[in-house]
Parts: sequence; structure tokens; C-alpha cells
Amino acid sequence: MKISEGTKVTIQNLLTVKSVVTILLTVIFSYLAVVGRISGEQFLTIFSVVIAFYFGTQYQKNSGGEE
Repeated sequence: MKISEGTKVTIQNLLTVKSVVTILLTVIFSYLAVVGRISGEQFLTIFSVVIAFYFGTQYQKNSGGEE
């Protein structure tokens, strides 16, 4: 099976450290919220910070603001 170049780029982008950390944090904090170790409010706060950081850095990278 041949993988297209676009698919390869997408997979490479998903395997960056920042993406892996974001996905792991999402899974871990979702689990903690489901089992009741953290409240929904705490989950929302943590998740919002993680997602805002991830998409903020993505936006900065795409707009050429990377130093």
C-alpha cells in the first residue's frame, strides 16, 4: 500500500512533540475527570489552557511569527 505525500506530512505533523503532549494531556485529564479525581471545572480550566497554547503556537507558526 502506497501512502500519499499529503498523508505523510499529516502524520509527521501529528507526531511532533507538541502534538503528542497535547493529545496525552487531553487523554489523561479526560480520564481523571471521568473517574472523578478532578472536577469538571478543573478539567475545563486545564483543557482550555492546553488547547489555547497548542492552537496559539500553531497560529503563530502559520502566520510567520516564529522566532
